[in-house]
Amino acid sequence: MPSSSTSASMLDRTVAPPVQPLARVTLPDADVHTLPSGARLHVLANDAQPVVRLQAVFRAGKLAENRPGLASLTARMLLEGTTTRTARQIADEVAFYGASLDCDSGFDRSTLTLYCLTRHLPTLLPLVIDVLSNPAFPAAELEQLKTRTIQNARVERKKTSYLASERFNELLFGADTAYGRPFDAEAYQALTAVEAQAFHQTMYSFSNAEIFLCGDVAAEQELVAATFGTAPVTAVPLAASPAVDEPVISALPDRVAVTGSLQASIRMGRPWPAPTHPDTHRLRLLVNVFGGYFGSRLMRNIREDKGLTYGIYASVAPREFGTTLVIGTDVKGESADFAVSEIELELRRLQEELIPEEELETVKNYILGKFANELSTVFEQCDKYKNLVFLNLPADYYTQFVQQTEAADAQTLQALAQSYFAPAAMQTVIAGPPLKLTA
Repeated sequence: MPSSSTSASMLDRTVAPPVQPLARVTLPDADVHTLPSGARLHVLANDAQPVVRLQAVFRAGKLAENRPGLASLTARMLLEGTTTRTARQIADEVAFYGASLDCDSGFDRSTLTLYCLTRHLPTLLPLVIDVLSNPAFPAAELEQLKTRTIQNARVERKKTSYLASERFNELLFGADTAYGRPFDAEAYQALTAVEAQAFHQTMYSFSNAEIFLCGDVAAEQELVAATFGTAPVTAVPLAASPAVDEPVISALPDRVAVTGSLQASIRMGRPWPAPTHPDTHRLRLLVNVFGGYFGSRLMRNIREDKGLTYGIYASVAPREFGTTLVIGTDVKGESADFAVSEIELELRRLQEELIPEEELETVKNYILGKFANELSTVFEQCDKYKNLVFLNLPADYYTQFVQQTEAADAQTLQALAQSYFAPAAMQTVIAGPPLKLTA
């Protein structure tokens, strides 16, 4: 039998431990160097583990392409062979050193990413420069890549979730813009190696590159600076900020008919204030109350109470020239309109009722704890730092996030909901079974 003193000291697991407030958050200072090539090198050093991540980021995303699909095709072809290495040789060299090398293209930029042990970085740097500077765009690999991409798109276009998201972006940004343009298989198939080569020569210039080096990098920083500082450059035209027209929000859901589907995917949302907006941190808190975590109002209503879905979310998607609020879920086809009405009900509740103090405190603790956890590695810290660079955010952005989140009150959040959460301001898309016509 345990002694009385032992029993008294046992942890009472029926009582939650006290929550400590998050201290002031500051990212590690980055050393920033403008190299002779024009590239900027950002260095975040941390020797906790003998690994490094090197990223070369270019303004070579969808915003820069003059033909649909050209940015993605060019980025993916960089690893398909150079003037001195085949695709197999590139892959074998990366694998031999236990490294990882990828290139992907997004709406705003394209990024080449290398992960490797610190001791292998000097050996792999020439490969990185070769891939970025001398892609060969071999014909056989180009055709194979186009075939795979088009086949994958055909598979995706059978999914209601893909179709709903595609149509949602098209309605918010316009079908002729980089942010709203749907994938065009015919246009993608027509792309040529000559076009990819020209796009690469124009947009993958080190004169406008942002280079991010983080991890155990102290011994290799000068080598990286010298390597990228002498890399070949070409003149790059400055891209104009794209014009994004205010969308016309339909009073009725926009429907994408998917014959034979039993499931419907819902996307709702609207244009949203940019991260530089003075209300951005309080709005982030409000979105989390609404649908940003497992215990959110949408989850409690649509999943737990009504049993309509396995999951539902609300999140903010920031881009350099257009941020959106997105609400998404998948439900049975016959439940789609009811689910939309319940989402609208939760929007109105936030406009009409104050958030209870206990709920608000729970969400604050959740998002601040999640944020602290997202700073646990130097790679995650660098990702936060990249947001400051690419979204033109102030240096104290994350400190302000913590302070304004902790200070937010229910009255302020209700006022924000009244400004931004009106159901009539939300574009709704339902992709699923065709509507049954009644007699």
